Amino acid sequence: MVRFITAALVAITIASFGAATVPTSPRFDLSKPSYDLFRSKALHDDTVQQGFAFDSVNRRLFVSQRRNGADATSGDLCITQLDFSGNYVGYMHLTGFGHGIAFGAQASGSSTYLWTEAEVNTNGYGKKLGRFKFTSGTTLASSSSSVQKFLPVAAATESTCSVDTVNNRLVVRYQLSDGKHIALYNLVGATSGDFSSPLANFKQPLPATLGSSFQGYTAYGKYLYLLWGDSYDVSSELNSEVASVDMNTGTVTQGPLLTKAGSTLTFREPEGLAVYETAAGEVRLFLGFASGVSGDRRSNLFYKNATM
Repeated sequence: MVRFITAALVAITIASFGAATVPTSPRFDLSKPSYDLFRSKALHDDTVQQGFAFDSVNRRLFVSQRRNGADATSGDLCITQLDFSGNYVGYMHLTGFGHGIAFGAQASGSSTYLWTEAEVNTNGYGKKLGRFKFTSGTTLASSSSSVQKFLPVAAATESTCSVDTVNNRLVVRYQLSDGKHIALYNLVGATSGDFSSPLANFKQPLPATLGSSFQGYTAYGKYLYLLWGDSYDVSSELNSEVASVDMNTGTVTQGPLLTKAGSTLTFREPEGLAVYETAAGEVRLFLGFASGVSGDRRSNLFYKNATM
C-alpha cells in the first residue's frame, strides 16, 4: 500500500534561512529489503520503546522508553543500553525530559553524551534540547545543572533531535504555529551552542500523520528519513511506512513506502529510526519496532543497507 503525495504537498522549499548547503551523499533505497539485527530483546523497563540511537565511535546502542508507571505527559524516560546482540548493558532514568520519539548519541572520548528533549511541556514533549553524559544506574532530572540546555529555534514550542553520527550533524525537528519544521546543524558547533548557521531549514514536507502515527526520523548526509505506523492493536493491517526527503530542497525523494520489516512480530509498532556505520564502513539505516504483550514489551531492530 503506497500512499501517493500530491505535487502541492511535495513542492515545499527551503524556508527563511536561505539556500541549503548540505553536501551530496548516497541515499538509502527504501524499496529494498530489511534485515534483522535482533528481535524480542528486553529493555530495563517493560514499556514500549520510543526511539533509539547509536554511538558509532564507541560502538554503543541506546533505546528510549517511557518509565514504568509514568503517564504520557510526565516526560519521564528510561534509556537502556544494549549491545549489538540485544543483550542488556545498563540503564539511566530521566525525569521531566519528554516523549523520547528521537534522540542522539555523541562520542566524547570513551564517554557517550546523549542529545534529547528537555523541559517537558504539557503535551509530553520537550520545549528545549538537552545534552548530558550517559551514566548507567543513575537518575537525572531535566532541571539538573549537568544538563546543557539549548533552544536552536527561539520561536519553537517543541524541539526533538537526532544525530547523523557518520557526518557529525544534529537534525532538529521543531514545532511552530504552522506545523513541524526540520533544521540541520554542524554537531561541533551545536555542542558549543552555535545554531546561527543551519545547513538546512525547511518545513517538513509530509504531514505528521499519513493516516497513522508519526514514529521517528533521522538523517544521513543530505537526506532526512521519516517513519509512520501503528501497532496491530490500532490497525489490523501493515501500515508502517518510510520516506526520504532531500534536505537541500525540502522535497520528497522516495516514498512513503510500506515496510514489512518484522511483519510477523506480535503487536508490532514502529518506533524510531537511526543510522549507524559499522566497523567495516558499511552505513545502515535502522528501523525500530516494539513487540510483545502489555507488561512485557520487547525491542526489535532491522536495517537497510542498499543505497542509490
